[in-house]
Amino acid sequence: MNILEISGLTKHYADKTALDNVSFNVEAGSICGLLGPNGAGKTTLLRIINSILVSDAGTVTINGEPASRHANRLIGYMPEERGLYDKMRVEDQIMYFGLLKGGEHPRLRVVMEEYMDLFNLIPDRRRRVKELSKGNQQKVQIIATLVHEPQLVILDEPFSGFDPINGALLQQLIRRLHDRGTTIMLSSHNMPAIEEICSDIALINHGKLLLNGHIADIKEAHQTHNLLLTTRKELSLQLLLDSGLIAEATPTETRNWRKGCAYRLRKRENAKNADILDAVAIQGEILHFEEELPTLNDIFISYASPKAEA
Repeated sequence: MNILEISGLTKHYADKTALDNVSFNVEAGSICGLLGPNGAGKTTLLRIINSILVSDAGTVTINGEPASRHANRLIGYMPEERGLYDKMRVEDQIMYFGLLKGGEHPRLRVVMEEYMDLFNLIPDRRRRVKELSKGNQQKVQIIATLVHEPQLVILDEPFSGFDPINGALLQQLIRRLHDRGTTIMLSSHNMPAIEEICSDIALINHGKLLLNGHIADIKEAHQTHNLLLTTRKELSLQLLLDSGLIAEATPTETRNWRKGCAYRLRKRENAKNADILDAVAIQGEILHFEEELPTLNDIFISYASPKAEA
């Protein structure tokens, strides 16, 4: 079941096309990464989903209901441009945003306490927002986004301003939400975090959807036919090349602090991994063998770099 359905979304600003017939769905309970370089159209897309902007064409459906102010109560949206009231106290701020989204006071307070405890904000609850550090203000913004327990959470650059410790806390929170069945959409340039957390991605550039689907399927479709091999003793690479299974073999560094001799192999088309393993095993003991899949950052660059557009 899809909690978010985007169909044919198009938006123009004067002579600039911000979105060009964008269509994709987000499955309920998934964690979807929205990727794209600056100016790709991501913010415009998120604003249309949240009924802040109106599209020129296309539709957005949220849990089976057309996007509207009413449907927005199902969404918790944190924009990249933060919007807190500097002179309000932390807990008053959080409760205020929760009530605006239709939350009930007793339940909002319970949820607020849970998140404030997770982010170590209990001692700051009566402080004014302007008295907090940038990182703690970010925490308040996140809690205010989540306090009404939305079914769909949309976070735009949520890791901005966070040190590694608080970034890990945010990842912990995202996993907790996911375990409870919440659908999460992350727009971020933090590729390692997206790769670790998300199950799906949608990649936009120049207003067009270039890539969409499960990360595992996308990586498999972009495989390089490279193999990573670690053996206990040094191999004769010429002997391996003479097998006719390998097009190229180069020594490389071992991974994950493994001992041994590491190599990157590029196998020939139609060569089978089992046959390559047999050819290597003739020379010595194999410690590690895997297909090298591209990272999400590699895939992003291949689609979004100026060279890719040429």
